[in-house]
Amino acid sequence: MLQQLFKTERDKALYLLVILIIHNLTYPMSTAGGIQPLIFYTVFAAMFVVAVFLMSDRSLDRTLIALSGALVFITGVINSYASNSAALLALYISVIMYHLVMIVVLSLYIFLAKRVLTEVILAAVSLYLVIGSIFTAIFGLIEWLEPGSFVASSGGAVEWQSFLYFSYITLTSLGYGDITPAKFYAQAFASFEAIIGVVYTVVLLSRLVGMHEVEKT
Repeated sequence: MLQQLFKTERDKALYLLVILIIHNLTYPMSTAGGIQPLIFYTVFAAMFVVAVFLMSDRSLDRTLIALSGALVFITGVINSYASNSAALLALYISVIMYHLVMIVVLSLYIFLAKRVLTEVILAAVSLYLVIGSIFTAIFGLIEWLEPGSFVASSGGAVEWQSFLYFSYITLTSLGYGDITPAKFYAQAFASFEAIIGVVYTVVLLSRLVGMHEVEKT
């Protein structure tokens, strides 16, 4: 059924990019009341599952993404409606696992491609967004393990939703300064993400240019 809905490789890659953008714009729903958190985590827990089933035929990839997606949904809903420290920890761990599978699938999809096609470029942009998204959970886990690792200029507590914002401004090296990594592990991982943001762009451009040169010969 999925293959009939997304008939071309371009459709598959475009789906992932669009759903990632939607996720990044609607994550405040996870803190809202009513059914909004349920809707958010339903979409979040399904989006990578669909993407992996579209982009990979490997049974291990599909099994891992289905299991981690189910864990994300369960822990996310529990944390939204009956928040506690254990549920938050479980959510961070399941989200990291969920993203790691997607990163592996996308990396293989991009770097094993032999031609520069639209779907490869779309997948590369998606991978960049997924990298920013996984650091949300990593930063949240650091804060959970060592409270006070991140400090907000407003003086308020830094919730996981703020880490998504912080992650992307770190990945893109904007660094507004309204959230600051205050302790060693927070600083180490924040600087590591900034390095990844720069290196990824350089490596990706080199890869795409190299593939283009091969096509011309």
